[in-house]
Amino acid sequence: MPSSAHSDSDKQQSEHVRSFGRRRGKKLRPGRERLVDELLPKIKFDVSHPPSQQFAGAVNDIWLEIGFGGGEHLAAQALAHPQIGFIGAEPFINGVAKLVNTISDENIKNVRIWPDDVREIFPTITDSILGRIFILFPDPWPKKRHAKRRLLTHETLDEIYRMMKPGGELIVASDHTDYVRYALFQISTHPGFEWLAKSATDWREPPKGWTRTRYEEKALAKGIKATYLVFRRQS
Repeated sequence: MPSSAHSDSDKQQSEHVRSFGRRRGKKLRPGRERLVDELLPKIKFDVSHPPSQQFAGAVNDIWLEIGFGGGEHLAAQALAHPQIGFIGAEPFINGVAKLVNTISDENIKNVRIWPDDVREIFPTITDSILGRIFILFPDPWPKKRHAKRRLLTHETLDEIYRMMKPGGELIVASDHTDYVRYALFQISTHPGFEWLAKSATDWREPPKGWTRTRYEEKALAKGIKATYLVFRRQS
């Protein structure tokens, strides 16, 4: 397996440094709090079972969204692709509650949620099983002293490579210019990924079937443009 070079100290650091900020926002409304208490345990990603065994019906692929925010994109993808199993990871409980509410309202059956740091479930995900991974508008940690908190470390990319099928796609979106440069450098210099862009349109326009998140809508309303990077996992 292609592996990027990194030291043991880098590995230890990425295991202990959080790549996200706060865990909670405003107090949940009673209805959403009830759903989190009652429905979330039933659809929570189970670390004791392989991903392929966690969906009620047969699925022909499994996709992962890391940091799904309010779940707008993930829910839309799950509804559009009922034959695919979706794993969503998000440590911010208010965002988790919003997605759980949508799952209840829309009767979505093909989503499993991990309400914490996605790196905790990496060891339980089978090799070469994920057909697509989304990392949409992650915290850019713009201050230099916080850069070590960014998710896309070499170690994380090694794990993403391991979990993805050959030919699978890694899709990263951000509206923060410095983070886009960082992500492009990190992924392009990893031997396991190929950037698919052929022209500027390919990173200026979202991929086919895209659903904007609430965060993305707010940024666009302010005139802030997003960049969309699509990579293929090489064999």
